[in-house]
Amino acid sequence: MTEKTASVHWEGSGKTAVGNISTETGALKEYPYGFASRFEDDRRGSNPEELLSAAHAACFTMAFSFACEKAGFKTTDVDTKASVNLAKQGEGFVIDRISLTMEATVAGMDDEKFQEIAAAAKRDCPLSKALASVPEIALQATLRVDTTP
Repeated sequence: MTEKTASVHWEGSGKTAVGNISTETGALKEYPYGFASRFEDDRRGSNPEELLSAAHAACFTMAFSFACEKAGFKTTDVDTKASVNLAKQGEGFVIDRISLTMEATVAGMDDEKFQEIAAAAKRDCPLSKALASVPEIALQATLRVDTTP
């Protein structure tokens, strides 16, 4: 139905190499990344896990909002944070856990229905399905009280 693209240019070898990431929309244009921004605390570049976190949070949030609408509820606002854990495994690395933390305001919805829809959105969003090999995808979902009159 739709295909999105990104590209990477990489120069050098090993830990001293540097790369840049670009997306077709221009959201990222030659954005730097390398060993230091992935495995150390260099904030001057991005890394695959950060990008995966952003993509998963965005996908899950949309899936949740659409599922609420389908169930007859309107989301006022939804805030989601995703954390991707990269762990050493043998000689390499593996993503062993993703944590989604979501807070949302949904008028007229009780917590039981909220949790049901959030869990289904986590299970059914395309990124969750693509990441099914990750041993743990956790969700903490909090329904905020709607204070609008």
